[in-house]
Amino acid sequence: MDVRTTTTATTPIDTAELEAKVTAMYQAVAEHPAGDYHFELGRGLAERLGYPASVLDQIPAGAVESFAGVGYFFDLAGLRAGEAVVDLGSGSGMDVFVAAFTVGPTGHVTGIDITPAQLAKAERLRAAAGFGHVTFAHGHIEALPLPDASVDAVISNGVINLAADKRRVFTEAARVLRPGGRLVLADIVTDERLTPQIAANTDLWASCIGGATHTDAYQQAIAGAGLEVVTMRRNDYRFLSEQARAASERFGVHSASLLAHKR
Repeated sequence: MDVRTTTTATTPIDTAELEAKVTAMYQAVAEHPAGDYHFELGRGLAERLGYPASVLDQIPAGAVESFAGVGYFFDLAGLRAGEAVVDLGSGSGMDVFVAAFTVGPTGHVTGIDITPAQLAKAERLRAAAGFGHVTFAHGHIEALPLPDASVDAVISNGVINLAADKRRVFTEAARVLRPGGRLVLADIVTDERLTPQIAANTDLWASCIGGATHTDAYQQAIAGAGLEVVTMRRNDYRFLSEQARAASERFGVHSASLLAHKR
């Protein structure tokens, strides 16, 4: 999250407080993946979402244990050998390593994250596993530290809902994509619009609830950035905490995977 952004499209949100809570939560995910969270973690989650066991076997186990994604999208991504990819909110690096395994040593994958503990863990895993075509960097997904038209694919998993200004995120994704490139992601969205009280609660934002956007508005924000949504599908993702399950039932909060092309 970018602390310069102080509101969403409809609801004021303290982005400095939000970033602090998100960083603390995902530091814990990196350092204590066996802890008690409102969401699932690890290999069991990854396999249920659709990640092939044969691929997970090829990437660092430490990245898999801290995986906190909300869906699978690599079947939509169509990554090819030699392509350049950036992961928005890369965490401990599982999706980065999956992408790197696919694009091969002639390609390159960059992971962007705001949580120092996640970046440190991902870098340790990268170095130990010898992924020379992977880079991890600190940065906000609303202001990517990458040149224009420099990547073939932008990926993200369960992160954009945490951004206070999603339009800026999608604008940045479009900026760094080459013509014909694609945005491929999984994220938390809603069937019904959240109440202002929920949308202004930073604890619920950090829990991947408060920042969830209505499905239509989410797609409109992508289209407004110059990207064309090709497909969007619902995922088998389950919230664990009572508060999160209640919001899911009341507002239709759920996970979806999406593919969009740059026009």
